[in-house]
Amino acid sequence: MINYNGRKFVSIENTENGEVSSQTVFEYKQEGKIISATYSGGEIIQGALIGLIREDGCLEFRYNHVNSRDEIRGGKCVSTPSILPDGRIRLYEKWIWLDTENAEGSSIIEEVNR
Repeated sequence: MINYNGRKFVSIENTENGEVSSQTVFEYKQEGKIISATYSGGEIIQGALIGLIREDGCLEFRYNHVNSRDEIRGGKCVSTPSILPDGRIRLYEKWIWLDTENAEGSSIIEEVNR
């Protein structure tokens, strides 16, 4: 199992209906199978996520944040990890907003050099 504790990630790709950008930094913590993160930057003023590492190694979590328009947004996501040749982690994410939109999207976040 990958240890996410203390790792930082930035977005390298997102669908147009997403609010995370390359300016958004995620700071992950892990205790056993429980993962959490705080994130901010770009359109995101402050955000948090909490979830579990599944048996297959994927991350399943819920997220909520306040954006630059003072809106509270939230959704759910499943992230599939891969290890890059230099040892950093890349997460391929499939997400859905759980608000009036209910729109789906996908994104990729990548670990910042350690």
